[in-house]
Amino acid sequence: MRAFLFPGQGSQFVGMGQDLHDAHVEAKKLFAQADEILGFSLSEIMFTGTEEELKATNVTQPAVFVHSIIKLKTASNLAKPDAVAGHSLGEFSALVAAESLSFEDALQLVARRADEMQKACETIDSTMAAIVGLEDSKVEKVCAEIDDIIVAANYNCPGQLVISGTKPAIAKAIDILKAEGARMAVELPVGGAFHSPLMEPAKEGLKAAIENIQFGTPRCAIYQNIDGIAERDADKIKEKLIQQLTAPVRWTSTLQNMLNDGYDHFTEIGGKGNVLRGMLKRIDRKIASETV
Repeated sequence: MRAFLFPGQGSQFVGMGQDLHDAHVEAKKLFAQADEILGFSLSEIMFTGTEEELKATNVTQPAVFVHSIIKLKTASNLAKPDAVAGHSLGEFSALVAAESLSFEDALQLVARRADEMQKACETIDSTMAAIVGLEDSKVEKVCAEIDDIIVAANYNCPGQLVISGTKPAIAKAIDILKAEGARMAVELPVGGAFHSPLMEPAKEGLKAAIENIQFGTPRCAIYQNIDGIAERDADKIKEKLIQQLTAPVRWTSTLQNMLNDGYDHFTEIGGKGNVLRGMLKRIDRKIASETV
């Protein structure tokens, strides 16, 4: 069985999507539609903007989403998936692929999510850090012992976990985790502490937006970040999408559950096409995967 995987924030790069725009009429239409919905030239920033411009949360999230969906819609001979999953922001792309959300509705939600998260980021100096080479339990223990807001945010794959919190707490955790033997402990170039309690102020705005959008029953299962299990109920999908904002991304569990459920061919769609595949290979090196 075939599954599609969609990356989230962090998979952006300057020039993303320009090749698609130049090669496909459908891509041109979708970029123009996105610019109109957002009220600014997202495509211009994606094609010729600076890394700093593209890093802003209210630009990055729409950019990654639009790039993924245009890749999906312009790919030739791509069979329908039997299941989908998206890493954090990638859940919105997955819902479009599963035909639960339209491109237009999903982009409006992504833009609202990004705006609410941007506002939350501006209230306190916060960030995230990638930790490689330690057991999850050791990283969790270090976070729990720091007297500040800091939590495990992204369980990406065995031996790779992202933490999220205030800047002082992240800096302290990096020093401790390096001393504990982490192969890598480095702050990430993100706008704030995503998937942490610091995103709580963004939740109400996103909730109101999601509740005003009609979600259809997906044509295939979607494995959501908050629990990593297959979901087909539109109301439950909505609720999990709201809760995802402050809860950790359980990507390791998501991939393990998909493998246990019999999915044996994975296609990554969006970004440079190798981040999620790399995480998958850390769980099962023999599993078939490809990039669109």
